[in-house]
Amino acid sequence: MKRAVVGALAFGLFLVGAGSAVADSWRDIKLTTTTGAVFEGAEYRFNPPERNHGSFEWRGNLRDDDFGDGHNIYLQVRVESHGWVRYNGKQRQSVRLHHSNWDGAQRYTDNAEIRVCRNRGSLHPDNCSPTRKFSVTR
Repeated sequence: MKRAVVGALAFGLFLVGAGSAVADSWRDIKLTTTTGAVFEGAEYRFNPPERNHGSFEWRGNLRDDDFGDGHNIYLQVRVESHGWVRYNGKQRQSVRLHHSNWDGAQRYTDNAEIRVCRNRGSLHPDNCSPTRKFSVTR
């Protein structure tokens, strides 16, 4: 009887550990693109409250896709419907980015948005990709 109880308890702990490992694993972000800018090879994860402020952590390559246009590129990230945070790229280059975003008033982040844009200067509006939305159920 004791063996059965210990076995069931060990199996339950295994399932809890496997569930939390899935929640912490990296997930792919589909190719995000707009005219002249690409965010590729990208991944994200939602960290638990005890790791990095319970942040939305992401990484990927921001690449200028049109060398001849003379425009810069940038990536925008927003968590919990707050303002957009801008991460600049470089003209005619690919830049590896890895950052975490969180809302300091909350214990963990459970929704985020990301988009890539091309800065067309002050006379023309910037063009941005469709916004990708991410969420987690805890």
